[in-house]
Amino acid sequence: MTHVFPAPAKLNLFLHVVGRRADGYHLLQSVFRLIDHSDTVHLQVRNDGRVVREVDLPGVPEHDDLTVRAARLLQAHAPAGAGVSIRLEKVLPLGGGLGGGSSDAATVLLALNRLWQVNLPRVILQKLALQLGADVPVFIFGQTAFAEGVGEILHPISAPPAWYVVLTPPVQVPTAAIFATPELTRNTPALKIARFSAGMGRNDLQSVAVNRYPEVARHLEWLGQFGEARMTGSGACVFASFGAEDAARDVLRQLPGTMKGFVAQGLDKHPLYDFCA
Repeated sequence: MTHVFPAPAKLNLFLHVVGRRADGYHLLQSVFRLIDHSDTVHLQVRNDGRVVREVDLPGVPEHDDLTVRAARLLQAHAPAGAGVSIRLEKVLPLGGGLGGGSSDAATVLLALNRLWQVNLPRVILQKLALQLGADVPVFIFGQTAFAEGVGEILHPISAPPAWYVVLTPPVQVPTAAIFATPELTRNTPALKIARFSAGMGRNDLQSVAVNRYPEVARHLEWLGQFGEARMTGSGACVFASFGAEDAARDVLRQLPGTMKGFVAQGLDKHPLYDFCA
């Protein structure tokens, strides 16, 4: 029997680089908001202890695939013989700043936590997720979050209902390269959680990405006609927030033929939030 699960995208409503650790990792503050635009993960439980990727992902070898790594990581806590076949339907662009690969991995952890009857609590699953990447824990956390540290210290926070127009420039932005640029400012003053409100802050990575990727700049400029537009993560995707679905869809209808995008609603909870306690 094949089980089908969503792996929703995230937006960084703001992203500040507030410092750098001695090991080179950047210290961040951000608000993560999940949205209802998703990859789809198909899982079929096996009893032969194998983790099998059924469909190749271009440019991603199987040993580097976060969904495969997630399943193998959870196997250490699973009953003997627990295995799975994984098939991924990709909608979220690679190198887009929407957290697609991280979300796929988190969905595998959440789903197999139930299917394999591992039943790890959320806090333990988040610690496992951090071994896969700094963005994976927030999808296990599963709700709108104020993030600190390298992105792994998460606090629940409320955000107003919103619809987002998200544009997907036809470029992949490598996260590591953006963070390594000399001109990146790394001293934005830290915020207190209580001071957060929708629309505040900025994305400190945006100016770096805009200078290197003209397509990101072009999409930001177009979307900026209709409201405050900003980049999510290290790019390339950009978004603007609207209070009503009609307003967002009206903007999307005006999108030039040379651009692609979608409308998505903000989620208060991950669809698989109840898969761990």
